Parts: sequence; C-alpha cells; structure tokens
Amino acid sequence: MDINYVGESLLPGKIGQFFVVLSFGAALLSCVSYYFAAKHHEDRAWHKIARASFWVNIIAVVGIGTCLYYIIYNHLFEYHYAWSHSSRALPTHFIISSFWEGQEGSFWLWMFWQAVLSVFLVFRAKSWEGPVMAVVMLCQTVLASMLIGVEIFGERVGSSPFILLREAMTDPIFSEPNYLGMIADGRGLNPLLQNYWMVIHPPTLFLGFAAMIVPFAYAAAGLWQRRYKEWIVSGLPWALFAVMTLGAGIIMGSFWAYEALNFGGFWAWDPVENASIIPWFTLIAAVHVMVAYKNSGHSYFTATFLAMVSFVLVIYASFLTRSGVLGETSVHSFTDLGLYWQLVLFNVIFLVIMVYLLVVRKKEMPATQKEEDIYSREFWLFIGALVLSVACVQIIASTSIPVFNAIFGTKVAPPLDPIQHYNKWQAGFAVVVGLLSAFAQFMKYKRTDVRKFYSAALASLVVAALITAPVVYFTKVYTNFMYILLVFSAAYAIVANGRILGEAVRGKWKLTGSAVAHIGFGLLLIGALVAAATNEVISVNSSNYIAVAGFDQVEEPGDNLFLTQDEPVQMGDYRITYVGDSVAPPNVYYKINYEKIDEETGRVTESFQLRPFAQHNPQMGGLIGTPDTRHYLTHDIYTLITAAMSDVHQQTQTGDEQTGFEAYEEPAVYEANIGDTLRYRNGYIVVEGINRDATVQNIPRKDDDVIVGLKLKVHAVSGETYQAEPVFLIRGGTTFDLFKDVDEQGLRLRFSNIMPQKDKLEVMVYQKPVPEKKWVVFKAIKFPYINFFWCGAIVMTIGFFLSILRRNKEIKPAKS
Repeated sequence: MDINYVGESLLPGKIGQFFVVLSFGAALLSCVSYYFAAKHHEDRAWHKIARASFWVNIIAVVGIGTCLYYIIYNHLFEYHYAWSHSSRALPTHFIISSFWEGQEGSFWLWMFWQAVLSVFLVFRAKSWEGPVMAVVMLCQTVLASMLIGVEIFGERVGSSPFILLREAMTDPIFSEPNYLGMIADGRGLNPLLQNYWMVIHPPTLFLGFAAMIVPFAYAAAGLWQRRYKEWIVSGLPWALFAVMTLGAGIIMGSFWAYEALNFGGFWAWDPVENASIIPWFTLIAAVHVMVAYKNSGHSYFTATFLAMVSFVLVIYASFLTRSGVLGETSVHSFTDLGLYWQLVLFNVIFLVIMVYLLVVRKKEMPATQKEEDIYSREFWLFIGALVLSVACVQIIASTSIPVFNAIFGTKVAPPLDPIQHYNKWQAGFAVVVGLLSAFAQFMKYKRTDVRKFYSAALASLVVAALITAPVVYFTKVYTNFMYILLVFSAAYAIVANGRILGEAVRGKWKLTGSAVAHIGFGLLLIGALVAAATNEVISVNSSNYIAVAGFDQVEEPGDNLFLTQDEPVQMGDYRITYVGDSVAPPNVYYKINYEKIDEETGRVTESFQLRPFAQHNPQMGGLIGTPDTRHYLTHDIYTLITAAMSDVHQQTQTGDEQTGFEAYEEPAVYEANIGDTLRYRNGYIVVEGINRDATVQNIPRKDDDVIVGLKLKVHAVSGETYQAEPVFLIRGGTTFDLFKDVDEQGLRLRFSNIMPQKDKLEVMVYQKPVPEKKWVVFKAIKFPYINFFWCGAIVMTIGFFLSILRRNKEIKPAKS
C-alpha cells in the first residue's frame, strides 16, 4: 500500500539525482570523444563533442553540489545524508564540513576539483588537450559512477547522496505518513570534525588528490602518442602543483590533529594519514627524477613510472579509507557503503593503463647508453627518489596488513604501537633524504667539478655540525643517537640550501624554489623530531590515582590531574585553577587558569586562561575532548580535558530536576521543648513557642479541628534570621502536618507530632544537599620548539610555489 508522506521535499533530491546521472553520462561521452579526437587529429567533430559534453559535466557537478548543500543547509532530514551528517545546532561553517563528512560528499569534492582543474587544461593544454583530457575524463566518469546509487543485475553501483532516509533505513516510524514529525534533529557532525581546520583541510587535500591525475595523464598521453620527451616539460608544473597542494592538505591535517584530536600530537601514523602521505612521497620522488631527466636525459622510465604510480597510489588510498577494510585499525576511515568491488575496479583500471603503456612502450622509451656519473646531480636525485620509494614500500606494507589478511585469509596483527613502529623505520630514511637534499645541491648536471663540490659540501658540513651541537644540547635529544643524526641531517639541509639561496639572491634566481623548499623540509624535520622526542607531560600525578570510575582503563592516571572548582593545584611552575565552565551546546568549555608565581616575592609573573572543550557523546563512547593550546615562540602548552562531571550528574546531585521531599537529604528528627536550640548545617533554629490560634491558608477551620503552629526562628551563620511556623493539624481523629520552607537556607521544617506523654514536640528538619563542586580531570603536555615544524611546512610550501612559477615559464614557448 502506498503511503502519502507528509512534509517531504522531494524535488531537490530528484534534481540532484538527475545531475548525478547527467554528470556520469557527460563524463563518459567526453572521455570517449576526447579519445577519438586524440586518435584522429584531423577530425574536429570529436573535439567539439568532447568539449560540449565536458561543459555539460561541469554544469552537472555544480548542480549536484548545489542540491546537496541546499538539502543540508535547510535541514531536510528526509534525506539520509542530511540526517546522518548534520543537525540544526551546527553553525554554517560546520554545515559546510558536514557536506564532505560522508563518502558521497567527499567523492563529489574530488569530482568538483577535478572539473575545476580540467577547465585550465582545456584552455592551456593546447596540443595535449585530447589525450590528456581523455584520461582525466575517464577518472571523472569513474568518480561519477560512485554517486549513481543504482542496482544493475543485483550489484550495487555507487551510493547516492540523495537517497531518502526511509529508503536507507528500516524502522517502524516509516509506516507513519507523518514520520518527519517524529524526527526532531539529525545525528549531527562528528565532534572531532567540529573544528575550523576541517572546513579547509579536506578541500585542500582533495584538490591535491584531483591534481595527481594531471601528471598521470600527461605521462600516459606521452607514452600513448609517442611524445616521450615533450610531456615532461608540460607535466612538471602540474606535478609540482599536486605536490604543493597535497602537502598543504597533509600539513593542515596535522594542524587539525594537533588542535582537535585528543591523542596529543600532530602525527600518529594512522592508516588514513599514511594513505595520503604515500602518494605524496612518490610524487616528490617523481618531480626530482623528472627534473633530472629534463636536464640530463637520464632515468626517463623511472620518472614516468613514479609520475603514474603516484596517482595509482591515490586510488589505492581511496580503497583503503573507503572500502571498510581499515574499520578496525583507523579512527577516522569511512565505513563501507558497499563500494568495495567498485573501488577495486577503480584501482585496476588505472593500474592496467599504467602497466600496459609502460610495457608496450618500454623499448621505444628514451635511454642513454652512458651511465650517470657518481659526481652528477641526476645520479643523486635518482638515489633520493629510490630512498623515498623504499620508505613508501615500508609504509604501504605495514598499512596494508588488513588488506593482506582479507586477501590471503591470514591473521597478521597490525603494529601495537604504530608511532614507534613507523618512527623506527622512517627515521633512517629521513636522515638519508636530509643529507641528499644538502650535498646534491652542490652538484651540477652531467659532470661536477669535484674540488668545488668538496669545498662547498665540507664547509657546509662543518657549519651544520657546529649548529647541531647546541641544538642537541638545549633540546636534550642527545640520549638517542638516531635523534642526533636527524638533527644533523636537517641542519645540513638548512645550511647547504641556505648557501644556495644566497647564490640565488645574487642572480641565480632559478635555484630559489628548490632551495626554499629544502630549507622548509629541514625546519620541518627538526620541528617534528624535537617536538615528538622531547614533549613531556607536565600534569604529573604522583599518586598515580584518579578518583573516577574506570579512568585507569582509558587514560594513564599518572599523566592527569584532578581539579575541583576554585581549588588551586600546583603543577610544576604553574598554579592551576579550574574556575568554571560555559556551555555552547553541544560543547562545554572548561576554564583553566594558569599562573606562574615568583617564589621570592609571591607575585604572579604570568597568567593566562585556556578553554579546552568537550562534549558528552554516547555514540562515540562518552566524553570527547578537544584541547586548547597556549603558544610561545619556543614551546606550546597543550591542555586537554580527559574526564568531567557531566551535567546529568550535577542535576542529580543538586536536585535541579526533582520535586517534593526527594530534593532533600534524610531529615534530622528532634524531640524538643520551648526554648530549645536545634542545629543545622549553616546555623541553628530556636523553638520560640506554640501558636494555638494558628490558621492554614485555603483550609477553612472546622469546630472540632485542632490546629497548632510551632514558632521557629532560624539563625544563619551569616547573621540573617528567618521566621517559620510549621503547623500540626488534627481533624476527625487524623493527624496532618504542613511544612514550612526557608528557601534562603535550603530548609524544610515540619511540626510532625505532639507527644504529651513525654511532654515533647517532634520537629523534622530537612536540608537540601550541599551542591557537589564541579570537577575536571585534565592532561597538560609541553611541546618544545613545535614552531619549527609549522614554520618548515609553510616555507616548504612557498618553495614549491616558487618552483611552479619557474617551471610554468619554461612551457610558454612550447605553446606558440
């Protein structure tokens, strides 16, 4: 039986789904047309069809995004995507984040950036447009298929962002025509993603992913059309652009991890992090070998292979993060949407293209009979690329353990301590790369003057050693020989490239981009090493105990301090005070005051307040904390809430949501006489007398009623006094008592009985419980010299940008 559902807005979803199908069809037509346009150069008809369908694809991609954003922004929770990833409480910038929290939104983001980059290719690629765009639109076709969300011969193809909630879920409420009235709000955005970095990190990362297709496409086009040497010149700026944007996206992810995640750092070697850095490493290697080939004619196959495999690894990264295979080993991978085999096919398509072209054209590829001279730059660029590739193999092997287990049915366990595991391997590679990025700069292509090389290299080496000694001493990394080597290699890279940069300023401007990028790498390496190796927990708890149930099962008690509101605690050089909190649903911001006290004068020499926040999210296991950080030039103080009194707990303790006598403690029962004094928590009560003419408001007095009031005077320790007269009533042989409240003192007083045989009066004194003081448990970490890491990342990105400008100028003559 058909049900006429009330309140559903179906038009945006229908339009959006139309654009999904249109984008797939237009991309496929454009791909096929560009293929034939490239194959038949003289046939302009195919070229016109390809361009027309390309522009239709652009319109369709924008249409998909517009419809989906409209649905999310207007809280149309009849759509599964809006309900799953957003809520009414989200501010606009986090609604934007929820747009790409799900797989479908992130696939669209990838499509969008690829479409934007394709516009530049259409106008600037000139003779390369046909073959390059054929490859790019093939990728666009595959991405569009990920959003179709249809079943063909029982197999699911894609996952539509416009599927309705009642189609995606089974629940009894969907049998009700007015089910939308029962859905007050969406599930909301993952609290870990509610950070401003998540507004800009994913778009930058996916711009990098989208850019990786372009050097792949140029390399494939060069092999396909036997234009072996030409593609290097045109593809190199795009490779540098992909390296720059993907690197910037990765660094933004590090910022997000540092500022929003609660593991206390900027890199955890999580499988999803690894999946993004692997293609970045291989493309950096590709760029260096492409430059070497362009200047010396050596290593053509290696340059082409690395440029192509980098994009294949991007697709493999998508498989790792989206197939569900990392579900148990990564904290922020996507769940499986049933696209496992579709993602496998995505990998196979481009892997087959790469292997086929490399094998078929292997004998025709440019090759030099003469081996590279050991004193040539191209030789050491090749060695550097080899080292980066081996480093990637180690990361891929460890990250892919769940994949190997799924394929071969094995049960190999991933590393128990990923950070230690990867650091142990990658530290050695980092040392070699740092050294290579230093001394290779003093070499020339083809042949180097050996005497000049040793003079420059050794001079820089001595200066680097002189810099390394104080750095190692002050940062206290001298306990580990590998750390000393890392500092030395980074210092050597900075010194050597600083010398090259000096020559660039004096006229050799072409060297600027390379030198700046390598200096940035050296700074980044030092910052990462020192911050990771020397960070220390300063919230040391000597008792190694936290009085919170189950705390020792999720945290190290010795690394956390328990703070009660307004009660200072000494923590190293700082006096720490939790002074309260403020609520901005769903987050609670905890105010932690830091004060540094001069021991001699007792004066406060420095004070600041950090406001880490957290939210209670049962779906994610309870309290989700987000740190706050105090930044200094030489270090950071990082503060994270690890446990806190919940609002529910406070309400239970204070009685804010209770009524009647349940809001009071068990009463104290007194047998008193006139003139007696009764004690309570904040003062005392004097029994002053009996009122035999008492009346009860709104209760008419009957002839046989006995109504007696007990005159009580409440004396508070603060000096205030209050009068109260509870009443004892006998009517028709039944006794009643009517209490009297003294709200200012949290008292409820009952005259509960008259005991003539004892000549006593029974008085019951109820008190509201003392509100339990709020408390938090927090961890504080000191990160020394972390600014080297952030500064290095920025400098390295600037270096890539300068290199793009240089390489882009080189291809302009080729366009004429």
